[in-house]
This record gives sequence, structure tokens and C-alpha cells, in this order.
Amino acid sequence: MTRLFPLVAAFCAVFATVSIAAPGAGPAAKRDTVVVDDKTEVVIKGALKWLAASQKANGSWATSGEEQAHPVAITAYTLMAFQSAGHLPGEGEYGKQVAAGLQYLLDQMTTEGIYGQRPSGQYMYTHGIATIALAELYGQTRSPVIRQKLDRAIKLIISSQNDEGGWRYRPIAKDADMSVTVLQVVALRAAKNSGIEVPQKTIDDAVKYVKACYHAGSGGFGYQPSGGPGFARTSAAIYSLQVCGLYDDPMVKAGSDYIFKNGREEQEWYVYGNFYAAPAQYMIGGETWEKWYALMKEGLMKSAKKDGDNYSWESKGRGGVGPVYTTAVFTMILSMPYHYLPLYQR
Repeated sequence: MTRLFPLVAAFCAVFATVSIAAPGAGPAAKRDTVVVDDKTEVVIKGALKWLAASQKANGSWATSGEEQAHPVAITAYTLMAFQSAGHLPGEGEYGKQVAAGLQYLLDQMTTEGIYGQRPSGQYMYTHGIATIALAELYGQTRSPVIRQKLDRAIKLIISSQNDEGGWRYRPIAKDADMSVTVLQVVALRAAKNSGIEVPQKTIDDAVKYVKACYHAGSGGFGYQPSGGPGFARTSAAIYSLQVCGLYDDPMVKAGSDYIFKNGREEQEWYVYGNFYAAPAQYMIGGETWEKWYALMKEGLMKSAKKDGDNYSWESKGRGGVGPVYTTAVFTMILSMPYHYLPLYQR
């Protein structure tokens, strides 16, 4: 797994246009000593093998009942796991599976920019993660077919931002919460990295909303302004701030300290929260990332379920969703030291 994506250099060139911080105000370079060791690589490869075998004939992924209710979202998370280990459509050992998963996402997109027939329930969760996956794949393939549909998805996100600067369950500019907002912010960042136009005001307003959720007494962030802090919502918040360019904001440091103190494996939303906590700590870098990755690796290596050459993880607590989702998220976390996803680069 040594292939370097050609877009990494392009990412560095466009990054300055993403941040709302002043030019040159990005994070100082920090020596990254975190690597994927041999034992961890065996687990990563086994998890990818398990995920590949779990793909459906139509290119989607979903096994448990809850996963089957959200196949677009679960497919997007799984595509991110494959990308994090260096697999692109038609490239790498699992290029065929990635291409099929990508085609499934593209086939779900309507002319209105909606994935599926109608945006029911908590739709914007699905929209956010699916758009992140498309944006990363577009950035690394430059496929005009992806570009056309990615444009539609991003326009819907921009038009759905409410007056506070956040997003909620439906694609309408009405309400907002942290858990939905983070996915839209990351999708906008990934799209802008790949050359899609995103108004700076949209980014600025999103930052205002995230900061409004800060809980000064604990250093954490709430689900909504004035709400109590939690592990997942704090992870989402400091990830959001950093993808908007606020690497050195005091709230990021405070939030990082909070999730170190509150990142217990038995808590609710553990899997979901770590999908944000890992890249947030990675972007901080240095000792913060070294400590976080070591903690995560220790726990994930112990809890991985081995079946021959395959590895997977069972869903954990509230928000665990199912084994495909959990395995995709944990594989992504273990693979982060490969530095394959442009979105996670500092």
C-alpha cells in the first residue's frame, strides 16, 4: 500500500482557498511518527476482504436491518474505508468493488441532487456522507460523470443551510444540529478541495454555528447551542472547525482534551463519534495524534473478530448500526497513517 495519489499535490495548492484563516495561518508542520505496523496491516487487509465479500450484487453494502434501511449511507462509509487503504475505481486489489459501489451511488442521484426517491426521515445524514465519498472519488479520478452529480449534491447542501449556519434532517433551511452539520461541512470541504465552487459565506456561517455550540465550562460542544457537551458532538465540532481552517483555535485544543477525557469504549455513539474524533486528532497531529491512534489501535486490535483471513467488528452500542458500518469506520481509522485520503491531509 505505497501508491501515492496524484491529487495530494493539487490538494495542497487549493487548500488555501478553503480556509477562512489568513494566508499562512495553517497548522505548523509536525513530524508524524505514526505508521501502520505489520500486525495492523494484516487486520486492515482482512477487514477489506470481509467488506468486499459483503458487497451486494447492485454494488451497495448493508447487512443488518438498520444498515438495509440506509444502503446509500452504508455504501458511502464503505467506499471511504477502501479509499483510506489506497483503492480507487479500477485501481488496487478492490478496484472492481469500489467501481461498483461508486456506480451504485451515482445511480441513486436524481436531477434534484437527492439520493433516492425522496428525502424522508433523517435524510441529510445520508446526503452528507454520500457527498463526501463522491467528492473524494471525484478529486482522485476527475471523472466528469461524478462531477456532474457532485455539483447537484453540493448545491442542495448550500441551499439547505439555515440562518444560524447549520443543517438538520431535511434539505430545507429551517433547523440545525451539530451531528448533521458536520457531515455537510466536511462534504463542502472535500468538494472545494476538488475544485467545486463553494461560497465562502457558507463556510463562515457554518463556523459561527459550530462555535455557538461550544460549552465553555467543559471544553466540549453541545448538540445545539446551549446544549450539554458529549463525546461525539465534540469530536464533530473540532473536526468541523479544522476542515474550515481553524487549526489553532483554542476551542479545538479544548475539544481535543475533552474527547481524551470522555472517549470511553462503553459509551453510546462510540463508533459514530470516532468517525470524527480520529481525523480531528489526526489534523492536530504530533503527540495528540500519536496518543489517540495508539489508544484506538490497542482497542480495535483486541476487539477485531477473526474468521480465517477475514476480520470484522460487531456493532457497538447506540449508533453502532451494524457490522458493515462498524467495520468500515474502524478500518478507516486504522488506515489513516497511510495518508491516502486527501481530505485528511494536514
